[in-house]
Amino acid sequence: MNRKSNKKKTPWPTKDAMIQIYEKNLWGRGPSEFYSGDGSHISEIVDPYIAAVTSFLSSFEEPIVVCDLGCGDFNLGNQLVEYTKEYKAIDIVPSLVSYNKKKYGKNNLEFHCLDIATDDLPSGDCAIVRQVLQHLSNKEVQKVLDKLVRFKYILLTEHLPIGKFKPNVDIISGQGVRIKKQSGLNILSTPFNFKVQEENQLLATTINKGREVIVTTCYRVF
Repeated sequence: MNRKSNKKKTPWPTKDAMIQIYEKNLWGRGPSEFYSGDGSHISEIVDPYIAAVTSFLSSFEEPIVVCDLGCGDFNLGNQLVEYTKEYKAIDIVPSLVSYNKKKYGKNNLEFHCLDIATDDLPSGDCAIVRQVLQHLSNKEVQKVLDKLVRFKYILLTEHLPIGKFKPNVDIISGQGVRIKKQSGLNILSTPFNFKVQEENQLLATTINKGREVIVTTCYRVF
């Protein structure tokens, strides 16, 4: 008689999950070998985002150093490099990082293959974290936040339900996001309670017939 095991399945490590996403085109297909999803390519979402972040980066008398944590296929980051002193683009998928290195070449641009939850991050003035934390478990989000305190500015973009919702419902790291559980990430709320000096919403783009919104917020940490 076979008995079902009560042992819980161990979820794939985040790196393996992200590699599978690109290998199986789980975020869709585009003109290039790698595709980070429609949210990184649809003009209605991309154009306002680039305008808002460009305005922020251009507001400094001297260009600043930016770390893009989870740069993906770099369709967005490529449009921001010229407004920075240095642009350090980071992703967890080795083949994607190798592809980006070959495709994009600029003097002030460098790519790193790192797990932002477990590896040391390059230094910088500002961290861009665009729709990345929403794919991570609360445990991994906390690990990332512990490192983000080293940046003076954080540009955080998250996919959220419109209206009241319970923030920070936990998930398993991977393709899915909290929006499927009618939740969204709020780093200022429990269990994270991230401390900032200043909070400024740069952009809010409604999607899915007004039921959801993609919000970009600038946090000044110190």
